[in-house]
Amino acid sequence: MLCCLFSIPCEAKIHHRTFVIQEASYTRLCNNTKSILTVNGSYPGPTISARKGDTVYVKVINRGNKNITIHWHGVIQPRDPWSDGPEYITQCPIQPGANYTQRIQLTVEEGTLWWHAHSEFDRATVHGAIHIYPKLGTTFPFRKPHKEFTLILGEWWNRNITDVYQNALDNGGQFDLSDANTINGQPGDFMPCSSNETFKVQVEQGRTYLLRVINAAMENSFLFKVSGHNVTVVGTDASYTKPYVNEFIMITPGQTMDLLLRANQLQNSSSPSRYYIITDLYFDGSRNATRNNKTAVAILEYKTNHSAPSISPVFTSLPKSDDTNASDVFTRGLRSLANSDDPAVLTQTVDVKMYITLSTNEQLCPNSSCAGPNGTRFAASMNNASFLAPATKTDVLDAYYNSIDGVYTTDFPDQPPLFFDFANATDQGLNLKLVDKSTKVKVLEYNSTVEIVFQGTNLVDGQVTHPIHLHGHSFYLIGRGTGNFDNTTDPLSYNLVDPPFVNTLGVPKNGWATIRFRAANPGVWFMHCHYEQHIIWGMDVVFITKNGNSTEATMLPPPADKPPC
Repeated sequence: MLCCLFSIPCEAKIHHRTFVIQEASYTRLCNNTKSILTVNGSYPGPTISARKGDTVYVKVINRGNKNITIHWHGVIQPRDPWSDGPEYITQCPIQPGANYTQRIQLTVEEGTLWWHAHSEFDRATVHGAIHIYPKLGTTFPFRKPHKEFTLILGEWWNRNITDVYQNALDNGGQFDLSDANTINGQPGDFMPCSSNETFKVQVEQGRTYLLRVINAAMENSFLFKVSGHNVTVVGTDASYTKPYVNEFIMITPGQTMDLLLRANQLQNSSSPSRYYIITDLYFDGSRNATRNNKTAVAILEYKTNHSAPSISPVFTSLPKSDDTNASDVFTRGLRSLANSDDPAVLTQTVDVKMYITLSTNEQLCPNSSCAGPNGTRFAASMNNASFLAPATKTDVLDAYYNSIDGVYTTDFPDQPPLFFDFANATDQGLNLKLVDKSTKVKVLEYNSTVEIVFQGTNLVDGQVTHPIHLHGHSFYLIGRGTGNFDNTTDPLSYNLVDPPFVNTLGVPKNGWATIRFRAANPGVWFMHCHYEQHIIWGMDVVFITKNGNSTEATMLPPPADKPPC
């Protein structure tokens, strides 16, 4: 095509992919073989590659033994919540033997995103990468790398994932900890019976490489580094950033980061030619919110004329897992590109202000027989509203589109029921420990600008950093801090010039973070903590953005093959 030859942008392409949900046998940690749910038999699943502006149709065929949904994490999906994927929010699940074709519209995204199951505990094994390249005729805002590698950080359970989920659901307690952390599905050299399958990356001296890092873990935030090398962050959540050089990154569940790595350590024949790629737990919680803290590694190898496998890789340490200062310094260094080619479109006026508390809570249990504190059942909430998927098994989107009563209420509060010392355990907030379940949504006018202050609380011991993800939108992270948010002084520190533009943020333990976005995507959109147990416990809410006054501002009609309940 002449337009491509002369670097003139060509028309966007349409891609077709098939995802077959199926069981497959995998072995980890000393012959512990089990059947896991996969896409096309692979773990992690297949990568979707396309360019900005393209559309990808994915036919999801369920040949597994249970219901499933798939979410395209970070894809805006303009006017089309029908393809977004969260179970009983925007669709009923795809039942065994059925199929559903979902449309992925890549409009403003460029960089790395990912896809994953959005039902029960299935995303532990059902996940994969999305690579979004610049439009033809355009290029990266940095020198094109020699090659790229995808590094998906995750967790492995020896137990059956469905059993882990069901056991916690039945007893109301904590979810079983994973048995290993992983890089591309492999625990690496430091875990039993894992050395032979350790993931390896091969590089050449002097070349620059793009590392696409995805945190697909269910419960763990991670510190990540390449021993002996710095990395340069150039993108977060498929949005470019100002180049930011650091020894390590901190990445919460749901986040993606694009890193440039310069292979500059093989100076001569006596230089080390192998280096560990390390991911370690980042965890600022108390002993009552424990996590799997096992180190996972991959190996970076330089191409040389001699055999490398006998050479022990170089290992350099990361900050301590509870080093909140190191994590905070790294996070504050992230800035959007905000230049003439990629401006930060940040609305300076705000139409809707919300103050949302994030809490771990409790529910009463008959005869105090549950495994939570003092025989209660663990719950979680936003503004003390603990979300429950519709009991009618009609998803929220269908109920909204077809005006079905009794599925949800529109009274999600803009602020908590009580203001107190959120960051510290006090008697004043004790009556908010117990919560009731409800299906409350927040309705937004089309094109309104929304600002949300998220406030971490300490109602129940065991609070942690909360990775909050918003479907259907990216947002600007304009401020964050520790302790209780001060409405007078803290807004003075907001970054309204070049804040990072992301779809997932980590709200500091017992601290706060402020986001701003424009509700210009009509439809039904889920917002939740990306720790899976917190989603299940109820740290969720649904936003309904009303239609605008034009066809281009109106939600699309449902597809003919949407799954029935």
